[in-house]
Amino acid sequence: MFILDTDHLGILQRQSGTECSTLRDRIGEHRQSDMFVSIVSFHEQLNGWQAYLKRAKTPGAVIAAYARFQRILLDFSSAQVLPFDEAASGKFGDLRSAGVRIGTMDLRIAATALSRQFTVLTRNTIDFEKVPGLSIEDWTR
Repeated sequence: MFILDTDHLGILQRQSGTECSTLRDRIGEHRQSDMFVSIVSFHEQLNGWQAYLKRAKTPGAVIAAYARFQRILLDFSSAQVLPFDEAASGKFGDLRSAGVRIGTMDLRIAATALSRQFTVLTRNTIDFEKVPGLSIEDWTR
């Protein structure tokens, strides 16, 4: 079972480029039921586009931001979304107590994966490698 990190989701959402093709091919080798996303990634993407919307100065930029919100909603509504639940929260606390220092959102995704024994698909191997016991793979290579 796999959790796509926010960066892998972004690659798929752009729908172009070599990395996207490679990632799609790799995903195609597995059952769709083995692929998950985290509610944390949803939070990350909404935060990013919310910041963009706040800075938007033209009607076109506002329209683009809301179009992106619509796309995110559609993407996540058709995905298997994992909650950040008590098991993930407990793992998160354990990792913080153990001194694992990576970004909060990445650590929440890692904790979600660890609590379910899933593999995280990400290009951000430098940070995720700091999480003991976490299985990670980069499917864009």
